[in-house]
Amino acid sequence: MARVGRRPSAELAAQMAACYRADTDALELGRPDHEPLASQTMEAIIDYIAVLVASGHAYAADGDVYFRVRSDPGYGSLSHRRLDDMDQGEGVEGAERKEDPLDFALWKARKEGEDTSWDSPWGRGRPGWHIECSAMAEQLLGIGFDIHGGGSDLVFPHHENEAAQTRAARGSELARLWMHNGMIQLTGEKMAKSLGNIAPLHEVLERHGRDAVVMYLISGHYRQPLAFSEAELQAAERSVYRIRDALRRLRADRPSPPELRRHAEAFFDALANDFNTPAAREALFNWIREANSRDDDVGDADLREMLAVLGFERLAPLGSAQDLAVSDPEAIDLLAQREQARERRDFPEADRLRAALLARGYEIRDGPHGSELIPAER
Repeated sequence: MARVGRRPSAELAAQMAACYRADTDALELGRPDHEPLASQTMEAIIDYIAVLVASGHAYAADGDVYFRVRSDPGYGSLSHRRLDDMDQGEGVEGAERKEDPLDFALWKARKEGEDTSWDSPWGRGRPGWHIECSAMAEQLLGIGFDIHGGGSDLVFPHHENEAAQTRAARGSELARLWMHNGMIQLTGEKMAKSLGNIAPLHEVLERHGRDAVVMYLISGHYRQPLAFSEAELQAAERSVYRIRDALRRLRADRPSPPELRRHAEAFFDALANDFNTPAAREALFNWIREANSRDDDVGDADLREMLAVLGFERLAPLGSAQDLAVSDPEAIDLLAQREQARERRDFPEADRLRAALLARGYEIRDGPHGSELIPAER
């Protein structure tokens, strides 16, 4: 890696990794069990390249190492491209050292000005992009793991090259299934830093809130491009409000009427069918629509179950008073004080206590069976 301005490249990489973790943490969807770094997997990466060189699938040239694309009969099977139509996107750099323009870099010799490099059998340098991922994935998951994911823009050359490297080095497929998500698009174009039309995740979260952003992200099928606009985000906000409004009227911790179960079953069937989140969302709102049309008390058990699968547990009531008494006893005390203030018709005091609960992150859901606390909108 080259020094960026006056900053060491490792320092910049650490900063960007921290920004990524902060942004994705704000989505509150959990973190992966492992988040490996290529810089900490160098021994496995170099060993991987050495196997490819020894087997004749790769060759060294003036400190670089390249993969022989035509040595893999299965090359192109993932992206469904003809060999002669492929361009590795490596430009003219190193072209004179390649046996074939289709070949791609596994190792790059250190160049003047690069402040980060490692020793290897081919000289000091750094790994290519593709070999890093093959080595890290295999080290943590082994060969033939179930699902390899990524954006549709990675199908070629990145994932095609990952798959080829593993077949050549191990004689097996890296993953059983490759899943590629469509890209977010603004005014019909893919969002990209080079196009200057990026909307940073943290800014979108600040404007619309976490729940609306997640609702927006599941509004389209994962394999298709997703249109981005303020109108789309506002529509997602309205969808979140519909769920919150329904939860305010439903009975907590009671079974749902059996007649509504068909919508919940349609919800889970949609997710089981290639993770069809638009169809699952439709089933969820069909459940809400029918529940709202009923005159009897409706339990929210089905709705809670569906929301939990989509990462919307925070929209549901926080549980029983007994549960909250353990996790946040002061909130329960403030709710009781607010109920007493309402009983003596001291509405200014009741409003003050409501505001105090809101400051702690709770909204009050008043109903015919008493008051409950639910997570406040953010």
